[in-house]
Amino acid sequence: MKNFNELSEREILALAISLEEEDERVYADFFEGLRENYAASAAVFDSMRQEESEHRRRLIELFRQKFGEHIPLIRRQDVKGFVQRTPVWLVRPLGLDTVRKQASAIEVETRRFYERAAARAQDASIRQLLDDLAQEERTHEDRAQELTEEKLRPDVKEDEDKARRRLFVLQIVQPGLAGLMDGSVSTLAPVFAAAVATRNSWDAFLVGLAASLGAGISMGFAEALSDDGSLTGRGLPWIRGLICGAMTTLGGIGHTLPFLVPEFRIAMGIAMVVVLVELGVITWVRHRFMDTPVFSAALQVGLGGALVFITGILIGRS
Repeated sequence: MKNFNELSEREILALAISLEEEDERVYADFFEGLRENYAASAAVFDSMRQEESEHRRRLIELFRQKFGEHIPLIRRQDVKGFVQRTPVWLVRPLGLDTVRKQASAIEVETRRFYERAAARAQDASIRQLLDDLAQEERTHEDRAQELTEEKLRPDVKEDEDKARRRLFVLQIVQPGLAGLMDGSVSTLAPVFAAAVATRNSWDAFLVGLAASLGAGISMGFAEALSDDGSLTGRGLPWIRGLICGAMTTLGGIGHTLPFLVPEFRIAMGIAMVVVLVELGVITWVRHRFMDTPVFSAALQVGLGGALVFITGILIGRS
């Protein structure tokens, strides 16, 4: 690895060509990763890719004039001082905010490189080109904003916001809601059956803990194995599985923790209140993200919870 100050003008130009090529490919990856769900924003990065391609063409043309046809392969990792980037192919699914922040960081780093390179260049034509590219990189972020305003009309921006919300619902809310409903409702029967049968808080807590953890593991695996997300757009399966499993466990643990209270009657009363809170949260989530009317959501969730609760009570008394 070489220090930047040790590079010759030939090596500086070769490194600049490599940087522009890498940036061009990064923007092409951004375009490819966004175009399915955010077509208009993807067009912004396609325009930026074309600008980087033009920068590379000008650098190669000057290199040929000064140093001939062979361009040595000098990469950013061969020179000290460059920030390590996260490979784009490891960032899936791509989010708009993540992409825009990374694009901004790329432009800042490239601009600083051109400013330092121009300050070291002795050849007038090389210095001129590097100064020009530094200026263009300095205004690149402004150009991206202009492109955004040009490409993203209000109606298009609204469509992209809807697409982002739809992906959030598919990838986060749906698996989380499924887990919360399963954990909150399905564990009611074993927990309250054990509580009524034994009238012992600790025994009810152990049953609830086992049911919650078991349901969380089961639901997590079921969600992760349901589909890989490639066709449904539901995101990475292991993330969905973790969300679903965690919310299932949380839903069951909520009305299990009150049974840590030694006094059985008090623990039972607190657990019932917690159940009502859980069902209220589920109702709100269904209304907020699934566009279910409040009354309809409350009726569905309340009826299901009541049936399972009564089942547990009847079994515990038998």
